[in-house]
Amino acid sequence: MNPAIAATTGSLIRALHARRKATTIDLGLGEPTLMPKVEYFERATEWVAEHGCRYSPNIGFEDVRSAIARHYDYPGLNDPGNVCITTGSQEAVYLTIKTLLDPARDEILLVEPAFPVYAKIAQVEGIALRRVVLEPKDGCALDADTILAALGSRTRMLILCSPCNPTGRVISKAGAKKIADTLLARPGPPVYLMHDEIYRELVYTDDAGELGKVYPYTIAINSLSKSNSLTGLRLGWLFAPLDVMPQIVKMHGWSSSCASTFAQRIALEIFAATDLATARPWYAKQLERATAAARENGLEYIEPEGAFYLCVRVGDPKTLQFVESLIDERDVIAIPADNFAASLSGWLRTSFVAEIQDVREGYRRIAEHAAAVVRSR
Repeated sequence: MNPAIAATTGSLIRALHARRKATTIDLGLGEPTLMPKVEYFERATEWVAEHGCRYSPNIGFEDVRSAIARHYDYPGLNDPGNVCITTGSQEAVYLTIKTLLDPARDEILLVEPAFPVYAKIAQVEGIALRRVVLEPKDGCALDADTILAALGSRTRMLILCSPCNPTGRVISKAGAKKIADTLLARPGPPVYLMHDEIYRELVYTDDAGELGKVYPYTIAINSLSKSNSLTGLRLGWLFAPLDVMPQIVKMHGWSSSCASTFAQRIALEIFAATDLATARPWYAKQLERATAAARENGLEYIEPEGAFYLCVRVGDPKTLQFVESLIDERDVIAIPADNFAASLSGWLRTSFVAEIQDVREGYRRIAEHAAAVVRSR
């Protein structure tokens, strides 16, 4: 048994989701409930009927990579050779950390709150991890000065998810530029900046920074999972500088060979239709309704600028215990927000993708449960 794997915990989010019943109000798993557009599957099926469903090149089909590169048009990262198609975005995260960092020498700076996968991969790979924790008292704002002040002499990768899971906070354009300028001025080898932009298409502000536009050593990671309600398609990609891409593709070849041919044909149809952000108005309206419901129930929350999560404060420092009793006594699933950073003890991450009447009822039960816990002390 690999001791690094044995010492790494499994997904708490999945464990809680597994307790879901038919009657449960599920505000837990970060999975869209909108239905995907079937016509893209139909056109991909027509292509497969003519061409078969054989392996793609390790790096992915060139027409798919060209479409992705043209769509985002990140300077210096806008060639098909800058794009590798992966089996979901989490493989892209793994490939980036595995390939670009030397466990004997390098360190990651992780901006938290953050989805646990980055820290778990670093743990398994034996890579030192430094954390910069953004505080609820500051709204967990992605503040460039706070992030930059945490850089260490061994930092060779900065990991930032914007819009952030779980808070929905977004790095501003000025903040992104400040981070880029500071890293470029830093002596020594470059610091790679992994920008996990999985919620890029679900932004509700005009002031969202895109690191791929301002920093040449950006590794930008995304997928169709959140934007197009295709979590089960397992189709993601990463952008990387040309000089490191051969090593990333080599590791990709050994880890999963190549991404699904059928999934890549679906992706090509979506990019051809420029259909990656058409659901944003629905999510924006859902956010408006969800925050109104939280206020109606007296729940303090962190104001999101993107994604589809609302972090609400319940005050109980034993957050996991609170969540477990919430499931048992109120039939509501939410995620302990301190699963993403210790600073969010007493907070829950709630997903507002469900029918709005369920979101409202879920918040009512959360508030009711929080009040009952206070009374029982």
